[in-house]
Amino acid sequence: MIDEDLNKERLELALEAAGLDLWENDLVSGDVTHKAKKTFVELGYSEQEISTYIDDLFLLVHPDDVPVLKSAVAEHFSGITAQYRCEFRLRSKNGTWIWYANYGRIMEVGGSDRGRRFIGVTFNIDDRKRREDEIEQINRKLAEQNAQLESMNTSLQLLATTDSLTGLANRRKLMEVGTNECKRAKRFRHSLSLLIVDIDFFKQINDTWGHPIGDQVICMVADVCLNSTRKDLDVVARIGGEEFAIVLPQTDYANAYSLAEWLCKTVEAQRINVGNSDEWIASTVSIGVAALSDDAALLLQSDSALFELLMNKADKGLYKAKQSGRNCVFGAGAAAYLGQ
Repeated sequence: MIDEDLNKERLELALEAAGLDLWENDLVSGDVTHKAKKTFVELGYSEQEISTYIDDLFLLVHPDDVPVLKSAVAEHFSGITAQYRCEFRLRSKNGTWIWYANYGRIMEVGGSDRGRRFIGVTFNIDDRKRREDEIEQINRKLAEQNAQLESMNTSLQLLATTDSLTGLANRRKLMEVGTNECKRAKRFRHSLSLLIVDIDFFKQINDTWGHPIGDQVICMVADVCLNSTRKDLDVVARIGGEEFAIVLPQTDYANAYSLAEWLCKTVEAQRINVGNSDEWIASTVSIGVAALSDDAALLLQSDSALFELLMNKADKGLYKAKQSGRNCVFGAGAAAYLGQ
């Protein structure tokens, strides 16, 4: 056996052991000089069918993969890529699609067969592709589940910090916002004010007209407070049955007091229809106003403790407003304020 034949047998043995199917095209004559018959046999085709398809592989390539395959060949032929590489699906005899890979490159062949040859190997990658697809599906499902969990957590967080009747922040959210705003006010020397708003004679409204009408009154006051404050800056919260708090960052005592007076007049002007009849009822609110003091001793307290003090001051103002006849504003501010 001459060395050339021995080397050929060695090559065929190595290719067979590696599961590789060698193919070769003569780019000068256009002939297929070595046909990848093993691949077609693996796909279940007979010798006669192989002769039909082997010269036109695209008849068996999945339609979605044809552009990819042609593009990979064109890029290698034009010199864009140093090696031709492509993965695609081939239709088996029973109609299933099997994944294969093609690796090859253009080579110069010397001797009597001098010319350019397109030489490469084809091998089955279906198991790997299916595992990749399974992993991708698992990852996609995990991503969807994580998105659902995140959405649920967001919803739960919203429920935990939102009043269900009015959609306003609840007491828990108010304390969080108030503490943060106290911290910001101290750091940047900004003014900070707080209003405590209480619906007058609310028990009487419920006892006379029923809880549904009482809920309408609560929602009306909530809307007035929201529509009278700055979106994305002020925070309106429902902190009790008929009690609200409004955090007013970068707002001094005088402006907070003016806003409170405006709220009183606006609520008093509203009317709630009773049972779709010709009867309408009105309601009023009393408001306590407080603002951060410039007292150095106060500013040394923790942010949460400072907001608690601000709440207490506004509560005292509300109590005095109630004592003064209701439907009015009473301030519990100090002589000097942050930012002034």
